[in-house]
Amino acid sequence: MAQLLHVVVPTPAHSTVGGTLSYSSELPYPPGTLVRVPLGRREVCGVVWETPAEDAVEALDPAQLRPVGAVLDGLPPLSAGWRQLVAFTAGYYQRSLGEVALAALPPQLRALDAVQLARRLQRKVDDAPAAPGGPAPDLSADQAQALAAIGSEPGPFLLFGATGSGKTEVYLRAVQSLMERDPQAQALVLVPEINLTPQLQARFEHRFGAGAVVALHSGMTNPQRLKSWIAAHLGRARIVLGTRMAVFASLPRLGLIVVDEEHDPSYKQQEGARYSARDLAVYRARAEGAKVVLGSATPSLESWQACDRGRYRCLEMPTRIGAGKLPAVRLVNMNHQPRGALFSPPLLDAIGQRVARGEQSLVFLNRRGYAPVLACNACDWKSECSHCSAFRVFHKIDRTLRCHHCGFTERVPRACPQCGNVDIAPVGRGTERLEEQLGELLADVRRPDGTPVRIARMDADSTRLKGALEQQLAQVHAGEVDVLVGTQMVTKGHDFRTITLVAAVNPDSALYSSDFRAPERLFSLLMQAAGRAGRDAARAAASEMWVQTFSPEHPLFAALKKHDYPAFAEQQLRERRQAAMPPFAYQALLRAEARTQEVAQAFLQSAADAGPGLEGGGHVVIYAPVPMTVQRVANVERAQLLLECGSRPALQAFLAAWQPVLQGLRVRGLIRWAIDVDPLVI
Repeated sequence: MAQLLHVVVPTPAHSTVGGTLSYSSELPYPPGTLVRVPLGRREVCGVVWETPAEDAVEALDPAQLRPVGAVLDGLPPLSAGWRQLVAFTAGYYQRSLGEVALAALPPQLRALDAVQLARRLQRKVDDAPAAPGGPAPDLSADQAQALAAIGSEPGPFLLFGATGSGKTEVYLRAVQSLMERDPQAQALVLVPEINLTPQLQARFEHRFGAGAVVALHSGMTNPQRLKSWIAAHLGRARIVLGTRMAVFASLPRLGLIVVDEEHDPSYKQQEGARYSARDLAVYRARAEGAKVVLGSATPSLESWQACDRGRYRCLEMPTRIGAGKLPAVRLVNMNHQPRGALFSPPLLDAIGQRVARGEQSLVFLNRRGYAPVLACNACDWKSECSHCSAFRVFHKIDRTLRCHHCGFTERVPRACPQCGNVDIAPVGRGTERLEEQLGELLADVRRPDGTPVRIARMDADSTRLKGALEQQLAQVHAGEVDVLVGTQMVTKGHDFRTITLVAAVNPDSALYSSDFRAPERLFSLLMQAAGRAGRDAARAAASEMWVQTFSPEHPLFAALKKHDYPAFAEQQLRERRQAAMPPFAYQALLRAEARTQEVAQAFLQSAADAGPGLEGGGHVVIYAPVPMTVQRVANVERAQLLLECGSRPALQAFLAAWQPVLQGLRVRGLIRWAIDVDPLVI
């Protein structure tokens, strides 16, 4: 007798098919089973799901339904915990169940039929050694106290540890303790960026053996991602290391989740289902009875406030390993330096002294390229992008003007396209120009062996090719670089042992930004950057963090000089409480894209007009539609509308009631719309 199966299938954004579709089957397959089912004229991968609530299901005759095409029974069903995570994500972030569920599976798995999957599973698994690779270092008192709490208390835990305090060793020991208690248990370790995965993976493989550890991130090929996913799903991989997408890894025996650098904005997805991997990690741990450890030297204000309210347990590790000191912070008042100078003379002198002593320096500026704008001195022409409301960046290395929003690239013109003037010049500075000018300014400086200074640049352009990042990091670690110039990617998580000077060239733009989160991000960036200096205890006393600023009296720098994150957090939370901003209020954005700004804003205004009568509408403040900061990208106009509410449940109730209204709105010329819950950028 034919059975009724409820299956989630991949659905486009804002499809009216928000839940499951019904199919007939000869056998009653359990929820979580992967199947191939017909959808229109295609056959797609789907996941068998729980039967919806009685009142949501009409009486259906299986004989009238299309049958399931094939069952991928070579894999065990996806666990109830995984399905609960997907369902929560779809509901909270206002996306369809099928969109989230299928996007969480490896692309190659979604494309395989039963025969191809069986062939894939028959491939020989690498018999990598699983034995530990060496003795673990002795624990500091701070580390021992943190591990004791993680072992005996339920959590969630916020590991608030200074840069260089040994947070990674706490992660390793916490995983080791889990494995000793339960030989079948699995752990998930999240990092914010792909470039931090290889070094962390090497440490975990050294401790637990290569066979126990797999990586999951978007930089892997589809076959690599499928191999790692299957190893985790079958329980062969005990530890999964990955970026935000790994929060959806299928881990049937999950016992511990670690979120390293939990403050990092990279954990927030900016396309599709705009989820926060950090927040989902906390939810998943609670739902599956696992422990979760969030680690950072500069926690997000949301996590810090959760500790204040007793929802998280704060574990402090203020002391660096080996009694190393945090670098002294030196502020350079650029109002007193030569006009237009990129590097102040005292900073140049300090870098020169490091080079002469055989030590390394790190100089960072969060802007890649040679200059953000190319401009004509005779007329008003600037290197605007014809497709975006932004300037194209001048890249001197290949003589191109490149838009960092849509990718539109052209060769640098020989003369001004508007007036013919040949005197067109770069305005502003990026990392390429920084590298070039530093080379000129340090041309007479010599290393201890009498050779010239060696300068390297590390940013998204210089590390674009496969293996380039690893090669550059190896050169820095080997002492083959004297001055490293880069964007914020060089300030995160790297353990540079001989860097004794870090310099922030121009951090002021974030001090007076309209984005209320900008000071939090700047403080975090500067603290993380300072943490790259003096990590070798023998050199720590002479390590320094230099900050060039036109606003040395700003309270942010006062806290930075003392490495006093609690004081900074207290001041920021006080301001946000007074302004009723997150984490004391809850926000969502409705974004719209259209061929014209008028169409985008008309859709948003119609959506706003429909809001007051909906459930929860009386508690939600709906602001007027406005253009986005970069309002045109790739010839598409963008606008947004902000919602604020003092209650998370009330906001969620309103958004759920608003969804069908938005789906029913028809505005000619509208391309797409999306809801962003808990947005990081407004």
